[in-house]
Amino acid sequence: MTTHFRTCPLCEAMCGLTIETEGANVTSVRGDPDDPLSRGFICPKGPALAAVHADPDRLREPLRRVGDRFEPISWDDALDLAADGLHRVQERHGRDAVGIYVGNPTVHNLGASIFIPMLMRALRTKNKYSATSVDQLPHHLAAHFMFGHQFLLPIPDVDRTQLFWVLGANPLASNGSLMSAPGMRHRLDAIRERGGRVVVFDPRRTETAAVADEHVAVRPGADAWLLAAVLKIALERGRGLGRLAPHTERLGVLRDAMAPFDVASAAARTGVDAATIERLAAELCAADRAVVYGRMGLSTQRFGGLCQWLITALNFVTGNFDREGGAMFTSPAFDAVQIPGGLGIGKGSHGRWRSRVRSMPESNGELPVATLADEILTEGEGQIRALVTSAGNPVLSTPNGARLDEALAGLEHMVCIDFYLNETTRHASVILPPPSPLERAHYDVAFQHLAVRNTAKFSDPLFEPPAGQLGDHEIALALVERIEKRRGKWSLRRRVEDAAMLKLGPTGIVDLALRQGAYGLRRGLDSLSVPKLRRHPHGIDLGPLRETMPGILAKWREVVDLAPAAFVEDLDRLRAEAPASDELVLIGRRHLRSNNSWMHNVPKLMAGKSICTLLIHPDDAAARGIADGARATVSSRVGAVEVDVEVTDAMMPGVVSLPHGFGHGRDSTRLKVANAHAGVSINDLTDETFVDELTGNAALSGVPVEIAAL
Repeated sequence: MTTHFRTCPLCEAMCGLTIETEGANVTSVRGDPDDPLSRGFICPKGPALAAVHADPDRLREPLRRVGDRFEPISWDDALDLAADGLHRVQERHGRDAVGIYVGNPTVHNLGASIFIPMLMRALRTKNKYSATSVDQLPHHLAAHFMFGHQFLLPIPDVDRTQLFWVLGANPLASNGSLMSAPGMRHRLDAIRERGGRVVVFDPRRTETAAVADEHVAVRPGADAWLLAAVLKIALERGRGLGRLAPHTERLGVLRDAMAPFDVASAAARTGVDAATIERLAAELCAADRAVVYGRMGLSTQRFGGLCQWLITALNFVTGNFDREGGAMFTSPAFDAVQIPGGLGIGKGSHGRWRSRVRSMPESNGELPVATLADEILTEGEGQIRALVTSAGNPVLSTPNGARLDEALAGLEHMVCIDFYLNETTRHASVILPPPSPLERAHYDVAFQHLAVRNTAKFSDPLFEPPAGQLGDHEIALALVERIEKRRGKWSLRRRVEDAAMLKLGPTGIVDLALRQGAYGLRRGLDSLSVPKLRRHPHGIDLGPLRETMPGILAKWREVVDLAPAAFVEDLDRLRAEAPASDELVLIGRRHLRSNNSWMHNVPKLMAGKSICTLLIHPDDAAARGIADGARATVSSRVGAVEVDVEVTDAMMPGVVSLPHGFGHGRDSTRLKVANAHAGVSINDLTDETFVDELTGNAALSGVPVEIAAL
């Protein structure tokens, strides 16, 4: 038996794993008590890594479509087929006739996260899409406009705060989201043990709300009213900017912008009584160390951009930015923002161009995925006729998935980098399967930027990939090479650069970045590097979050813009929004045993009672004659589903909830377990026209629906 120590690559939490193997088999997966970030915590998905690795449905060789079926094909032939089709479409119809969609698992994959952007650039298309615009785009745009870089994302210092406000987030299910914080229950308990409080604002009494000191139910989509009213109070009574005042601008503009947002108006819009808003605002202003955090429920609504800006502004004016227990920047060892040499993440952009059909704004080089189906289905110059996907399943994860499903079926060519034949990849011309998560090296480039503690950990592959298997980086580079050759553009310089990148590989790039980083060469013989991390397989603790301003801003924006014009102008749209009606609205939810759509093929995770049910308040159920356990039809502008109902007072009246990621059981997929627990897709109800107009992010939360008993 051999023992290995790794980081779980399935979600943002970065839990440390202790994995035991015998030969080619995993015999156990447990939490690693010596991991400096997770300290032994593990969720049910971690042990499922072994099942994913051994899954008989996981693709282990490339497939090509032949009529209505798929057949195996060699790697060389598959890559040639992929590149030929992409080149042919661009030759006939122009560069923008090829689109690319990048799914969430890409960023959890070291090779893919570094090398897929090279493929995106090589395609030379404006039709780039990703899960960012159904997930977190408002965060990035707030960072871009306020700090000068899209990835300067403030992280709650939960391990030292005294008052933790959680809006539209459920960290007990996610273990943090844009806040990597494994073992969140222990962290919340620790807040109370040191005399602090946790307040959750959510239309559902989530797992986190159930253990919080206070749960405040807020109508979906009204959070910006609450935040603006509290910010207005904080501008009058808060601690102020303190030492950060010289590093900010437009405080007066912020104060003027908040003037119309009184507590009474916020109460009418949110369903939270005025006295409660006043009391909570006073507590926030008086707290010694406090932090406000908002996530999916705020980002995926019609005012997601405003919400994320208001949260950051609120942390500033209450004196809780860049200080212990407040909102802070991380100091990652592999700094994708500050690293020299062109490997960093772009600082961001907004509105440089707009989509062809609906004139939706570009952000950070991408268009909103809510308009992807439009760009495929609408004829004319620039119509998408071929698509590349990387580890994404947008048929289940983007708004009006049924319409996108229809659009994908009509493409001339589709290339999918994925190891499952799922609801999206079933439309592919060719599927290129990467290795399993246990067959590749791992280092969390993105999520160390989001962690509540600075750590570093590198994991070598647990198993050698099968003979002939290409790694994610090799797949991406092979496609780049073939595309450039077909264009006649693969220059000597490009060949040398690509060869160097291939030789370095993901591990070499991590080593180079670590040596150039803040814990690298400047520390002399004790510099951080891959060899050093190999000698510390549990990882290295680099300490708690620390004050970083103004130094971190100097390169991007010398002062923080507290009131960016784009956000201030969008307040007019917020004020013009009609008050809430009596119609039911739909919100999503996630479960600890689920990971978007792709972990549903693991038997243990799908065992037991179905988690794909509609949650509804008793009053709403009674008004429609729906009993607990009955089936009902849920319909929206775009479609309808039939689903089992759970009647529960955990829901706010007027609000219903479906989980995200289900809707399996479609023809031509190879997902035996998932298809047996198919459930329904919430994105057969979400509306692609229901978006945050400022950012273009999909508004998956607050969709109007009707419900009828069956």
